Amino acid sequence: MIDCLRSLLRPVSGWPAAAVAAASVAAAFSASALAAPAAPAPPTAASATMPASATPAAAPTVPAAAMASRVLACTACHGKEGRATQEGYFPRIAGKPAGYLANQLLNFRDGRRSYPQMTYLIEHLTDDYLREMADHFAAQDVPYPPPPAPQAPAAALEQGRVLVQQGDAARRIPACVSCHGSAMTGVAPSIPGLLGLPRDYLNSQLGAWKTGQRRAHAPDCMADIARQLTPDDVSAVSAWLAAQPVAGGGKPARTLPAAMPARCGGVAEVPVAAAVSAR
Repeated sequence: MIDCLRSLLRPVSGWPAAAVAAASVAAAFSASALAAPAAPAPPTAASATMPASATPAAAPTVPAAAMASRVLACTACHGKEGRATQEGYFPRIAGKPAGYLANQLLNFRDGRRSYPQMTYLIEHLTDDYLREMADHFAAQDVPYPPPPAPQAPAAALEQGRVLVQQGDAARRIPACVSCHGSAMTGVAPSIPGLLGLPRDYLNSQLGAWKTGQRRAHAPDCMADIARQLTPDDVSAVSAWLAAQPVAGGGKPARTLPAAMPARCGGVAEVPVAAAVSAR
């Protein structure tokens, strides 16, 4: 199955859009199609050295039919249009900032995030190809379902709310809202929202930051923060976030109201507090 999905992601540039769609769908059901498309050429020296947060040069728009067939491998796990569900492990990718999605695809491909199935699917894809996929899912405007009932006692939920909204200065834990936005829907182009995600997924990602299984470009601010969290903190934060409704259709904010409390790799376009910048 994973080989079949991988075949859907291989570039087929130069084919008519209708042929792209037909070939991709056929690949999902025909074993003989799995070896047909050739793997793309490796990234050029220029693209390999481009910072993950850099804005690439304008590229021709990919036809909608070609994108729909290309992302079949993604929607097999992330759901129709990338909207996922609250019941599953896989996160929603629809409507997330394009820069964030592109960075994460690059992180999976280049080994900064550890999830073998994802790495296997995209390990031969170029920077531009991955960014086109990120742009596609970022443009999806689909509604969020209501949140599930809270999955923790009231005291734990309050602990989570305080950490999300206020942080803990004594332990050098900034409030989540200071980077992810007051509505917790993220900030364009590179900071993700934290609402509308399953509790199990939030738990696993905070744990991955703590253990080094998930990394980002240096300075890795999320790893520094996660290492300050106790297991009870992680459980409380994920339980509170998973129980919150998503405001404003989940659209990311354009800017933060104040500078970020720490410098983070991959989001160089966001101002950082002077005291932190001087370190």
